[in-house]
Amino acid sequence: MRREKLYLADIVEAARAIERFLMGQDFDEFEQNEMLNSAVLQKLTVIGDAAARLPKEFTARFPDIPWVDIVGFRNIAVHEYFAIRWDIAWVAAVDDVPRLKEQIEKILRDEFS
Repeated sequence: MRREKLYLADIVEAARAIERFLMGQDFDEFEQNEMLNSAVLQKLTVIGDAAARLPKEFTARFPDIPWVDIVGFRNIAVHEYFAIRWDIAWVAAVDDVPRLKEQIEKILRDEFS
């Protein structure tokens, strides 16, 4: 179980970094700033990679988290970089990541405290 805790901590850490990166930014600023969108995309990739490494038995216990979508986004980001739609990355970063962070923090409290 220790391994799962570390992957979950990686997800939370990456989510917090995305929040810091995007504080005070809007979509236009994000889309036009190559360094910012690259940094956010890298952290979204970290989240997807950590999610992909969690055992299926573990993720099956939390069906309200869209694990398949998280890993799928990571695969697109890594293998089809030029197909990235920045509007989708933005929605993932500002809508999905904060919700995921809360869900993962709850798992860490409930399962590992």
